[in-house]
Amino acid sequence: MKDYIEERAINIANFIIDSSATVRQTAKQFGISKSTVHKDVTERLVQINPSLAREARKVLDVNKSERHIRGGMATREKYLHQMQNGIK
Repeated sequence: MKDYIEERAINIANFIIDSSATVRQTAKQFGISKSTVHKDVTERLVQINPSLAREARKVLDVNKSERHIRGGMATREKYLHQMQNGIK
């Protein structure tokens, strides 16, 4: 594996752990795709640093378990905003 990929995987994991970021937020921060973030954390990082991979995975699992709540809140905000602006 190339050095820059290993370094990116470690940086991604640290970002996810430090900020409790979602895969989507992490992808946007690093300018890469969601699938690359997922692959870096679930496959590449396990080979590089297994303990860091486990920590990052815990955060991603929590985010995944809560995503339906965030989606519902986003929808609610969208319709509240539309109602306030008189948009139907």
